This record gives sequence, structure tokens and C-alpha cells, in this order.
Amino acid sequence: MAGSSRTSFSKRQKERARQEKRAEKAQRKAQRKQEGSAPAETPNEPVITHDEDGQPLGLDFHDFR
Repeated sequence: MAGSSRTSFSKRQKERARQEKRAEKAQRKAQRKQEGSAPAETPNEPVITHDEDGQPLGLDFHDFR
């Protein structure tokens, strides 16, 4: 009899740990989703500069971020 209550207790502990892990995972997913909705900066676009007439200047090595 004493052995069966111990297994029930450990099963409850495991299930509680699973539920907590699932809740933490859902919270992290919601946080990533919320952060992902903000527009991300695209780092690979060149910086285009214009001269006084409004014409684009040629690209140089330093124009890429």
C-alpha cells in the first residue's frame, strides 16, 4: 500500500512539471510573436545617397550596413 501512494505522488509531480513547462513555453511563444510583429530592420539594404540634383550617387563599399 505504501508503495502505491509514492508512485501517485511522483506522477503528480511529473504532471505538474509538464504543465509548468508547457505554460512557460506558451509564454515564450507569445512573447516572440509580440516581438515579431514589430517591423524588423533589414541589415542588408545599401544606403543610397543623392547629390544636390536628386540623382543617386554610385554605391561604395561603405554604403552597405
